[in-house]
Amino acid sequence: MSVLDEPLRFDAASLQASQGAARVTLVGAGPGDPDLLTVKAARALRTASLVLYDHLVGKEVLELVPRTADLIYVGKQSGHHTLCQDAIIDLMVRLARSGKSLVRLKGGDPYVFGRGGEEAQALAAAGVPFEVIPGISAAQGAAAMAGIPLTHRDHARALVLATGHLQGEGDDREPQLDWELLARPQQTVVIYMGVGTLPVICAQLVAHGLSPDTPAATVERATRPDQRTVVGTVASLPTLALVHQVRPPALIIIGGVVSLQQLLAPSACAVR
Repeated sequence: MSVLDEPLRFDAASLQASQGAARVTLVGAGPGDPDLLTVKAARALRTASLVLYDHLVGKEVLELVPRTADLIYVGKQSGHHTLCQDAIIDLMVRLARSGKSLVRLKGGDPYVFGRGGEEAQALAAAGVPFEVIPGISAAQGAAAMAGIPLTHRDHARALVLATGHLQGEGDDREPQLDWELLARPQQTVVIYMGVGTLPVICAQLVAHGLSPDTPAATVERATRPDQRTVVGTVASLPTLALVHQVRPPALIIIGGVVSLQQLLAPSACAVR
């Protein structure tokens, strides 16, 4: 197996050309635990000859790829992108048009804050055949392993997934979210990529009518052996996250369902 950490050095033109574009398979790697891969995803990895993979894909998942395959890291972290999104799409299209079938491996599910929709759209526009293999999302994995149901008849009639990714320029950057929607009662809110803006998120929710006593939690490294859950309220969670040094990758879960965590957690791994 060859691993390339500098994808711009990969020469797609050196690959043998073909009459038509090869297939791209967008694969959801799940939330981290390799045992949570779907059967179809595992099969795609075991037969892959070229894999473009993201930052949150675990090494145990990559071990399913044949040793004869090429691995190209195209991961993005806050403040450091190996390739921008447009460059990743361009690389996929060039490889496929050169006749090289490939797997585009993403953490969680490709269509849940994985930019899989953008990549599928670009492949379709370029005339590149593709398939999407869904994965267990980070929200599903975190909720199940932390003992926090995403829905429950007594606590949540709706589920909202949102991203806390910063938007804007300079000091004015902040999450651009529909705060009134997120502050509604009787629902569960799961926020991806929001640890760095947790104080802003909680303050905005309270300002828009959510009770500060609403149960809330962070779940770090969901489904991995070192998963950690910090439980509090919308008012206390920012301080708890600071005290316990919560770091990405982590999800924020807000709503009455969090009150069930102590009862349902599969193991006593919660920090209070």
